[in-house]
Amino acid sequence: MTNILISPEKLLSGKHVEGERMEFKKGWNPVSTMRSICAFANDFENEDSGYIVIGVEEKNGRPVRPVRGFDPDKFEQIQQELIGYCNLIQPSYFPRLSLEEIDNKNVLVIWVPAGSNRPYKVPDDVTSKHKTYNYRIRQYSSSVIPNIEQEAELVQLTAKIPFDDRVNSNAKVDDLNFGLMREHLAQTKSRLYSESAKMSIEELADAMNLSHGAKEHLFPKNVGLLMFSENPAKYFEGVQIDVVEFPNGLGGKEFNEKIFTGPIQKQLTDTLSYLKTNIIKSKVIKYDDREKADKVFNYPYPAIEEALANAVYHRNYELRDPIEVRVLPSKIEIISYNGIDPSLKQTDFEKGVVRTRRYRNRRIGGFLKELGLTEGRGTGIPIIYKSMKENGSPKPLFDTDAPNRSFFVVEFPIFPNFHEDDNDGGAIGGAIGGAIGGAIELTERQNEILELIIKNKKIAYREIAEILGINNSAVQAHIDTLKEKGILKRVGGTRGHWEVING
Repeated sequence: MTNILISPEKLLSGKHVEGERMEFKKGWNPVSTMRSICAFANDFENEDSGYIVIGVEEKNGRPVRPVRGFDPDKFEQIQQELIGYCNLIQPSYFPRLSLEEIDNKNVLVIWVPAGSNRPYKVPDDVTSKHKTYNYRIRQYSSSVIPNIEQEAELVQLTAKIPFDDRVNSNAKVDDLNFGLMREHLAQTKSRLYSESAKMSIEELADAMNLSHGAKEHLFPKNVGLLMFSENPAKYFEGVQIDVVEFPNGLGGKEFNEKIFTGPIQKQLTDTLSYLKTNIIKSKVIKYDDREKADKVFNYPYPAIEEALANAVYHRNYELRDPIEVRVLPSKIEIISYNGIDPSLKQTDFEKGVVRTRRYRNRRIGGFLKELGLTEGRGTGIPIIYKSMKENGSPKPLFDTDAPNRSFFVVEFPIFPNFHEDDNDGGAIGGAIGGAIGGAIELTERQNEILELIIKNKKIAYREIAEILGINNSAVQAHIDTLKEKGILKRVGGTRGHWEVING
C-alpha cells in the first residue's frame, strides 16, 4: 500500500486533478473499475495519473460531501481481488492502492500512473466466464472503447513515452535528492511525508513513481532528475530560465541578465519572485470626475505567472535552449522552445480558447498542479486574457514561426502610458502613433518593425529578424500585413527603401 502524493482534500477539490482524471464510486465495482484502470493506464492524451476513489458518491461530476466512506476491513480482500483482475490486463498492469482519511472516514484511492507498456486491453467484464477484450481510453469522464482511428493512434503511442516519464540510464537513483522529494510531499500535504522519514531513497523514489526497473537495474526517471535533483543541468543542458532586461530596447547595447537554475519548480518560483519584486510595478490613477482611484500594474502578475508556468510545463527538455524572459521598455516577452503543438492554430490563441491535443510533459504537469503552480488543462490562455483585461492592459500577443513551430513567444504589452514620466517618449506606441496618426491598431511586433524601419529605411529583413530574435518568414508575414493595412510600402525594389505612410 502506498499513500498518494497529495492530500485527499486536495484530490477531491478538483483544483489539482482535473475531472477527466477522477472517478468516484459509491462502492467496490470490479467491472467498471477495471475498465477505468485500463483507460487511465493507456493515458491516451498524456495527462498523467488517474484516480479512482471508492467510498465517495458523485453528483453532477462532483463528489458528495461528507463522503460515504469505505470499510477498511475489506481492504485486504479487495486488494487480492484486484491483483487477480489486474493479471487479466494485457500486458499486465498493477495500480497503487491507498487508504486515505477524509471527513473522518476512510476512502480507498486507486492511483493509476500512466503505463510504460501501453496499449493495454482489459475484458469488458472481468467477472464473466467468457471474456471479450478491448482497449479502453478516457473520453471526458468516461472509460470507453476507442473507435478505429483512436485505436490506431493508441497503438502508435506504444513507443512514445513522454520524455519526462522516460527512464534515464545515465543517472542513478542516488542522484535524486531525498530532502527535495520530502519537501514536495510536505507542500502537497501527502500522508506519505510522515512515512517517508523511515524510507530509503530507493523506496521513496518507487513510492513517488520516480524510478523504474529491477533492484539491480534501478534507474531514475527524467522527471525525478528535473524536479528532485540539486542540479538538473548536469543531466539536461540548458535547463534554466534567463531573465534579460533591455532598458534601451533590443537595439541598445546595454542589458542585464539573471539566470535561475536548480530544480525546475524552484526555477519557476524564484523567477516569479524576482519579477514580482523587481519588474512588476503599480501606480494609482486619480480622476477629476470621481472620488475612487484605480490601482493598475505595468504588467498583471497573474498573467506573467501563468505564461511562465506554462513555459516550464510545456518546453522541450531534450533541447538545449533555456526559457527566456525579455524585459523591454514597452513589453515583456516569454520565449520557450520548441514551439506549440502543430494541431494548434494562431487563431486559437487570438480567440483565447486553446486546448492542446496531447501534452508533452505529463509528469511535470502533474507535479506542478499538485503544487498549485499551474492550472487545469485549457485554462492558461483564458487566465492570461482575463488578467490583462481586468488590469486595463492591451491584449497579449502570441507568436510562433509557422510552419516549423520551433519556438513560442508570449508578449505582454505594458499598461498604456505607465512610465512615470509621461513625456519620456519610451513607449514604442508613442513614436509609431505619431507616424501613422494612431488610427490603425497594430500588434506590438508590428510596432517594433515600424520603429526599426523609421530609424533605418534601408533595413533588410535579415537585420530585422536578428534584432527581434525571430526568423525571416515571421518578418515577411508582419510586413505583408503592414502593407495590406496601407501603412508601409517599398520604394525602388530590392535596392530601394521602406516608406511609412502617414495616417
